[in-house]
Order: sequence, then C-alpha cells, then structure tokens
Amino acid sequence: MPLSDLSPDQLRSFQAPGTAAADFDDFWAATLAESDRFDATPKLTPHPTPLTTLDVFDVEYAGFGGQPVRAWLLLPRGRGGRLPCVVEFPGYGGGRSDPLDALVYASAGYAHLLMDLRGQGSAGRSGDTPDPVASPHPHFPGFMTKGVLDPHDYYYRRLITDAVRAVAAARRTDGVDPDRVAVMGASQGGGLAVAVGALVPDVAGIVSDVPFLSHFRRGAEIASEGPYVELARYLRVHRDRVDQVFRTLSYVDALNFAPRATVPAAFSAAAMDPVTPPSTCFAVYNAYAGPKDMRLWEFNGHEGGEVAGHRRRLEFLARVLG
Repeated sequence: MPLSDLSPDQLRSFQAPGTAAADFDDFWAATLAESDRFDATPKLTPHPTPLTTLDVFDVEYAGFGGQPVRAWLLLPRGRGGRLPCVVEFPGYGGGRSDPLDALVYASAGYAHLLMDLRGQGSAGRSGDTPDPVASPHPHFPGFMTKGVLDPHDYYYRRLITDAVRAVAAARRTDGVDPDRVAVMGASQGGGLAVAVGALVPDVAGIVSDVPFLSHFRRGAEIASEGPYVELARYLRVHRDRVDQVFRTLSYVDALNFAPRATVPAAFSAAAMDPVTPPSTCFAVYNAYAGPKDMRLWEFNGHEGGEVAGHRRRLEFLARVLG
C-alpha cells in the first residue's frame, strides 16, 4: 500500500478541531450513571485449557444497562499477591476468540482481561456476547451506522460503556490490584482505550495502536478500506443526514475524548494504513492531554508493529504498572 495521506513531518503537526457538543460531558456522566446501578462484580468460571503456566477463567459482568458481557481472564499460575492488570479491547468485527490467541500479557506476569464485543465476533476472531438492543432505523451492514441518527441509540454508546465497566469488573476481581489497571487495544480497541482513559481518569495508562473511532469526518473522507467506508456509503444514500450523523459520532469520537484524558499513553500509527489513515491517529495523539509517545511505522499498513508492537507495549506497561 503506497503512502496516501500526509507526510511524516505533516503528521506530527497535524491538528484537528474538536467537535464535542456542549453536553458531551453530561451525556457521558448520565450514560455511565445508568449502568453504575448494576453490580460490576464479575462471575468467574474456570475454563479448561492445555496450558500449564496460565489459569484461564470465563468471565461475565454487567455492561451497558446491566446487559451481560463476556470476557477472558488469564492469570499466571503460581501467582502471589495482587497483580497489575491489563484490560484489552479487540478490533472491529472481532471478539474475545479463544484464550490461546491471547497469551502474551499473562505470560509477562499480568492479569489479562480480554473483553468481548457485543454483537461482533464473526470477523476473524469469534465472540460470545449478543447485542440485545435493536437499531431503530435502517443502517448500512456493519456496526458504524447502527442507531447513528441519535447518540442515545448509537451502538458505540453501548460498547464504550461496556469497556468502562470492564475496568470496574477487573478491579473487583480477586487477585487484581485495583490501583494498577491499564487499558489497551489496536484499531477499534485503540479508540476504546482513549475513551476509557478519559472516562476512568485513574487508570494507570493506555495503549492505543492505530486507533479507529478517531476523527470520523476525515476517516470517512479518505479511508479506502475498513469501517469508515461504511459511513461514506451510508451517507451516499442518506444525503440529507450528514450533519445529523456527524453530530452523533462526535459523542464517541476519540478526538473529543483525547483532551479529557491525562494518564500516560503510548500511541502508534502506520503511514501506509488504508483503514485508519495516520492523520486520524495523529489528530487524536496531538489532542491528547496527558504524557504521551507516538511510534510511526513508516512502511506498514493496518497491521502496525505486530511483534515489535508487542515489545513496545510490554516496555510501556512495565513503566506504568511496575
């Protein structure tokens, strides 16, 4: 994939205006208060695996509206005391998959909670969590336009709340140190991590790799592959709803969460990424209010740093979690 966005020098200085509505903070305070009425203590069921160094638990906790969300919890076997915890959010279309797909962080000594994605989990990695909320309006195939005409109905309002509640569930888990919880993800998971970093301001840090859900307007205008294209195709038909759609998206855009997040953060972007164009990632990075670092993979696409990215994440987690 050739370069199709700004040059590295232009990216580092790229700024995008925030689009948060005047009631942005009140909207999220009210949304989270609705779900805080439900106990976030997770139900853990031991899950058999052939692993000899890790213990795995099938997790269920109350997410948006008290609706059940699944997750995996992986713990080092023979652990002592309370462990720092990494809460991870998957990429678009995926789910929590099989725990054998997620061995790195527990193997490094962390408790690892891998959240499932409501309604997703049929694109590459499987999932087990339904989304029982029906969309009130027709939408383009996928999740980007599900309920997009009203921020209260929008799919990502529910998913971001599930992600916030995953941190609460992790903190209520025996063996987890509630003061040492970090959040991370790539693509969709990276955007969710930024949102959680703003909405749960006492997490220890965030990792946001090639973040999706970032600067929706630019993503819809220039992305040539992936979920942003769903927005463009929806608006190709619903020509009179452009302002209405982007108003809804403003409530879940990482660009508007970034100035509200102050914990240490590690970002990455890929210069040849057709799915999350690097300018959308840098827009969020440059708006981020806390201590931050950005790694640009100059000759990579949406795969980003892959194994090199794992090493960078582990180095960052060692700094913020101890």
